[in-house]
Amino acid sequence: MTTRVLLADDEHLIRGAIAALLDLEDGIEVVAQVGRGDEVVAAVAEHRPDVAVLDIEMPGMDGLSAAEQISAQCKIVILTSLGRPGYLRRAMAAGVSGFLGKDASAEELAMAIRKVMAGGRYLDAELAAAAMAAGDSPLTDRERDALRLAGEGATIARIAGELHLTEGTVRNYLSSAMTKLGAQNRLEAINTAQRMGWL
Repeated sequence: MTTRVLLADDEHLIRGAIAALLDLEDGIEVVAQVGRGDEVVAAVAEHRPDVAVLDIEMPGMDGLSAAEQISAQCKIVILTSLGRPGYLRRAMAAGVSGFLGKDASAEELAMAIRKVMAGGRYLDAELAAAAMAAGDSPLTDRERDALRLAGEGATIARIAGELHLTEGTVRNYLSSAMTKLGAQNRLEAINTAQRMGWL
């Protein structure tokens, strides 16, 4: 039986190379390719793949958000060049079965696809070890939301409006996030949270 695969990666050359290599593998067929995260849901509905291989960083929607929306339709393998520990935890919560770095070989990716199709999980050992060592995010949901919006360049007033909070409360959340992350300012807090994969 052939495993039908959808590939989502915004880097055309990488996506094409992965597709060509997977098509050489016995029992694996790439049935669709997309270059944006916000194209994943429609492509899954149209092509009905058994496994979706998603990059984390894509325009329109990140791979983890796309994974949350399609986890009931197919198995998911995440490919990432960013070994952020928080990403692995978010991926597992989103229903992802496979998680490996973009430096993996085509054979390793094919092995991951076969393993998740058989009902197992495939996790890159180094990424898993880093995630366990990093621990859980110390940020509350509100602190994370405020930091994320600040990272997008939002003013205190806009953050307050979007989160339905007072400006003073937003300042308190940002201050608390900075303290928890040992940051001297918002920018440092945002960078730390992004590096850990907590935003």
